[in-house]
Amino acid sequence: MSLVQSNKLFALGAVDAQTISEADALAAATEAGLTAFVVDCDRARSRSAVLRAVVKAIDYPEFFGSNLDALYDCLCDTVNDQKTGLFLWFRHLHSGDPALADDAQAIRSVCDDVVEYGQNNERVFSYAIQHAGAHPDPEPGVDPTPYSGREEG
Repeated sequence: MSLVQSNKLFALGAVDAQTISEADALAAATEAGLTAFVVDCDRARSRSAVLRAVVKAIDYPEFFGSNLDALYDCLCDTVNDQKTGLFLWFRHLHSGDPALADDAQAIRSVCDDVVEYGQNNERVFSYAIQHAGAHPDPEPGVDPTPYSGREEG
């Protein structure tokens, strides 16, 4: 992908995760001069878990507020801290889960607001959300893997 194609890909903010692979999007973001992070949402079953995934991916401080206003503030600060801008790939956001459907839309709305903020401050913010359906139902008698990935013992 050429630099011109990369810049066009990220110019509008939202990148369609169905038309480009994660690896290609990250490579294009880097080529366009954007700092790129992958937010692994696969195990997230709530808004707070998705926000923890963002915190982990971007290495935000522990005092990050677990709400959408804090997400907006931190993303805007991070966009400003970058020379060109920021790209986030939300991997496997289970927007098909009833508990996450509204939250996934709210997170997308925050990202759209950060896109506008970036444009107003001569920076680029772009993102892609790789939607996943609902989490599979847990197996009877087997506890789901904790979000942290640690085995409880």
